[in-house]
Amino acid sequence: MRDYIITTSSTADLPVEIREKFNIELNYLTFTIDGVDYKEEDMPYKEFYNGMRNKGSLPKTSACNVMDTVVLFEKHVKEGKDILHISFSSGLSSTYDNECIAAKEVMESNPDSNIIVIDSLCASLGQGLLVYYAARMKEKGCSMKEVAEWVENNKLHICHQFTVDDLHHLHRGGRVSKTVAVIGTIVSVKPVLHVDNEGHLIPLKNVRGRRKSLETLVDNMLEQIEGYDNEAIFIGHGDCIEDAEYVANLVTETTGIKNIVIGYVGTVIASHSGPGTLALFFMGKER
Repeated sequence: MRDYIITTSSTADLPVEIREKFNIELNYLTFTIDGVDYKEEDMPYKEFYNGMRNKGSLPKTSACNVMDTVVLFEKHVKEGKDILHISFSSGLSSTYDNECIAAKEVMESNPDSNIIVIDSLCASLGQGLLVYYAARMKEKGCSMKEVAEWVENNKLHICHQFTVDDLHHLHRGGRVSKTVAVIGTIVSVKPVLHVDNEGHLIPLKNVRGRRKSLETLVDNMLEQIEGYDNEAIFIGHGDCIEDAEYVANLVTETTGIKNIVIGYVGTVIASHSGPGTLALFFMGKER
């Protein structure tokens, strides 16, 4: 049986220490800010978020490049490894389609290779949590087929609960109307959203005030996790670490779970959600 490697789209937002521990390589998406093109992670998070806050910079994002993906896949195939690639949600980007095209091209020119590309239907550290569980299975000796089957069977149990601090970024992405963005900002309405089974961002409810929105994320989680053994809870933040730590403490207090990974919401996802995004990811009965 050939050895295999797990790769993923950069939108998984996995902290470096987890990627290094499990040897997970990224396929990078790109963004443009202030007229300059960047590969995701080329710009420090603080610089990126400060640009959005202080300069009003409005980033634009692009899906992964097919040829760059071919280069990534071919590198590992030439090393004699198969590839399990867990992709960014097809409901949010054409990245999955591009990665499938690249995988087909590489396998056609390398007939002995096997590349499985999975549409995670996840985003940010939700995608990262799915990759984490896949990597843990590989670490325990599971085959690529076994891991791929588990990922397909469980990806819709990766729950995404998140809120944002500024409705105008959601308006730019077509998630709320301009009227809702303006009025909501004035009266301090904070939306709570999730990612549905098609991988789209869907508003769930509106609450008054930032603290209430954070507590609602945890309340929603408590309704969904019953019966699921959460080895880890992931929290993503848009340069608001204090809020992330507040939510982490609430999670531990209410569930007893102490293995909580906190990381930045990366530049591509944050281009659409903005500074102050706070997201909670866990295994649950339904999204």
